[in-house]
Amino acid sequence: MTEELTDIWVYLSASPLLWLTMTIVVFQFCVWINQRLGGSAVLHPVLLAMGLLITILLISDTDYDTYFEGAQFIHFMLGPATVALGVPLYEHRKQIMAMAMPLLVAGIAGAAVAAISAVLIGAALGADRLTLLSLAPKSVTSPIAMGVTEKLGGLPSLTAALVLITGATGAMVGPIVIRVLRIRDDAVKGFALGLAAHGFGTAQAFTIGAKAGAFAGLGLGLAGLITAFLLPMVAGLLPL
Repeated sequence: MTEELTDIWVYLSASPLLWLTMTIVVFQFCVWINQRLGGSAVLHPVLLAMGLLITILLISDTDYDTYFEGAQFIHFMLGPATVALGVPLYEHRKQIMAMAMPLLVAGIAGAAVAAISAVLIGAALGADRLTLLSLAPKSVTSPIAMGVTEKLGGLPSLTAALVLITGATGAMVGPIVIRVLRIRDDAVKGFALGLAAHGFGTAQAFTIGAKAGAFAGLGLGLAGLITAFLLPMVAGLLPL
């Protein structure tokens, strides 16, 4: 019986469909747990899913390349999902146009502070040049961040991990900061979350409301656009 189970596992582990299905099932399970615990940002479904999937990979002795071969369809869908954020943006276009200048200034300031502070702190802690290059675009969504890192000569895989850490931290800390600062406007809440915590923050903003989600999508897109265009140009000025 044990030998038969081993043969079945060997067959399934070689199938890309296994890890795609496993990722979806694990995430849905973590969403259920998060909802049962009151939707706590500290126990974000993505964080829980990451931990559980890593545990499964370690127990099953499955390397990342094998996992990614099956789960790469989800990675591909990051692009279309980001583009789809244009729908709520269009629905709130009048308010966005009315606030265009403040949003642009805040976006540039936020993207600049995110990149510069990360690099300066990393340099102060003794990080090498490769790590700093990978660290600089960590505050924008994964497809853009990895592309920028590759252009800079960093490690896209390291950037992907840093993007997840940044987003998870922002999704946990962001709502607390919003409450402490007593921010009432959903547009401001959403824009701040999207700008600081990209996809994680945008997902968190949609739990506040459609308006917050729309402005979070704007913050996410603006941060990515500014970072993609300006970071390669100013990289020479940073301690990289």
